Amino acid sequence: MTKDQALKILDELGNSPNMVKHALACGFVMRALARKLITHLSELKTAEDDWELVGLLHDADYEMTNKSLDLHTEETTKKLKELDVDQSIIDAIHGHCDKTPRETLMAKAIYACDELTGLIVACALVQPEKKLQFVKVESVLKKFKDKSFAVGASRDEIKTCESELNILLEEFIGIALKAMQEHSDELGL
Repeated sequence: MTKDQALKILDELGNSPNMVKHALACGFVMRALARKLITHLSELKTAEDDWELVGLLHDADYEMTNKSLDLHTEETTKKLKELDVDQSIIDAIHGHCDKTPRETLMAKAIYACDELTGLIVACALVQPEKKLQFVKVESVLKKFKDKSFAVGASRDEIKTCESELNILLEEFIGIALKAMQEHSDELGL
């Protein structure tokens, strides 16, 4: 499966521009996490592509299913099975909403980064310039500790970066922020 095919699925499932930006952000962060976590160079290219696809598609049917957690991922799964996509991608997508145990690094990564991308976007939007380039790791950490800020961003899920990925929170935020900043034009931030 290609990135273009994944973007087509996002379009077919009627995603809003904001949901597409969330998908792109997660895809960029997942690609960066693959580079950090995959140690065998021979596996890296495939891993980067697969991890980005998981980031792009993890919430592909979220709006279509009216944000129903019971239905979430089911339409996406149907489309992926029609395309004979590797089961590890489907399992990672299911794992991000606790429908399948998170057994792979890819599944654990999407679980942690999904919420973090939203927190980082919220941090950008409270900046006077509303741009990712002005966001610093320290400011994201400060907002992370402020439970009244971006209340929808589960700090517990983000914090699994330490327990499931063995990446300290500050470093995890840095990886995600850098990946999003490198693609700020595509994210409109």
